[in-house]
Amino acid sequence: MSTDAQEQQRRYKEFLDLMPLTLALAGLPTSDSGKYYTEEQIESRAFTIKHAQKIARQLARECVRK
Repeated sequence: MSTDAQEQQRRYKEFLDLMPLTLALAGLPTSDSGKYYTEEQIESRAFTIKHAQKIARQLARECVRK
């Protein structure tokens, strides 16, 4: 396996490992059964999750260093 593929696999695993913390930090409610979000709501939620992921990664790295 090439170095690039290994790095991509490592980052993907890190992303999945941080997903529960990311979603907790984002604090987004789940949708009601049978009720769907609009495209704008989905984009807004994606923006929130993206920023929560950055914070989750920083928090995890900070905790590991100490």
